[in-house]
Amino acid sequence: MSAYSIIGLMSGTSLDGLDVALCKFNNDLENKWQYEIKYAKTYPYNAQWQKALASLHNKDALTFVQTDVKYGALLADLVKMFCVEFNCDADIIASHGHTIFHNPAMGYSTQIGNGATLAALTNKVVVADFRSLDVALGGQGAPLVPIGDKLLFSEFDFCINLGGFANISFDLNNERVAYDICPVNIILNRIYAEINVFEKPHQNFDEGGKLASTGMLNRLLYDDLNELPYYNLSFPKSLGREWLETVFLPKLNNYDIPLVDKMNTVTHHIAFQISQALKMKPQKNVLITGGGAYNNHLISCIEKQLNNKQIIIPDLKTIEYKEALIFAFLGLLRYLERTNCLCSVTGSKRNSCSGTIYVGNK
Repeated sequence: MSAYSIIGLMSGTSLDGLDVALCKFNNDLENKWQYEIKYAKTYPYNAQWQKALASLHNKDALTFVQTDVKYGALLADLVKMFCVEFNCDADIIASHGHTIFHNPAMGYSTQIGNGATLAALTNKVVVADFRSLDVALGGQGAPLVPIGDKLLFSEFDFCINLGGFANISFDLNNERVAYDICPVNIILNRIYAEINVFEKPHQNFDEGGKLASTGMLNRLLYDDLNELPYYNLSFPKSLGREWLETVFLPKLNNYDIPLVDKMNTVTHHIAFQISQALKMKPQKNVLITGGGAYNNHLISCIEKQLNNKQIIIPDLKTIEYKEALIFAFLGLLRYLERTNCLCSVTGSKRNSCSGTIYVGNK
């Protein structure tokens, strides 16, 4: 049996902060993987970093390069802080970085968090830049989590993560299938921020979906959102900030209705799109993770759409750190030179072993 200790780093589109998870992996004699999230913590971004990450796509090239290196140094500082706080260490750091550009149709998906800087400042082996090879092979560069779902969470019929965007992963006709379903926290948090300018300036999300639940469902907006062309595309497919800003938001902004009604309507829209995705095959159990798992109003709407099919909300560590766990796993697979990116999921020419390795301790 082989055992590995990996730190996974994940920063999502919702800009909550950096998820850091120390994960243990064991590979038994039957080549099955077991995992444990030993320690995990989210380090919130301060206002300066939130603004920098949210606006970087509009900055000049020099600012982009400087921010890439500075963000790599920030990751290194947070990893070292984490290791001191939990008195732990790891063999490898696997870093997703923070996505600034994602347009695979044009041949690019770019995450900052300079891997060389992270390796140099931590004296560790670092695996980063997980998406570029798949995009170069004609794929979407996303989603990358499904191979982790397949190898670590095989007991579930569907795995859904409710992060900035909802994404789904499942086996269909003996192949892993996965794609982005619709926006979730990235849009709900954005609407909430407009409402919450003065009331609770230090809270950037609608806790439990309480505020959204007070709104009214606007049927015209609901139908309009459900008719967006993306939802009729066949997979593989993926979503990014560019689509949200050029397609989803203009549709939403066409409606002069109370913001709480927009939140309620978008929540019902999310639930409907998830229910449509789950019609791909019979479902017995559905694993739901990500920050949206805490949105009681959203989960209730999903359950109603599914006629109370079995939804599994796991332990808190798995809810919050499943993506960090799986990126740790992807980093391990890359280090072992095994497939960690599936063409059945991304649409690329072939499976690949993706990620750039930086050796900071030799």
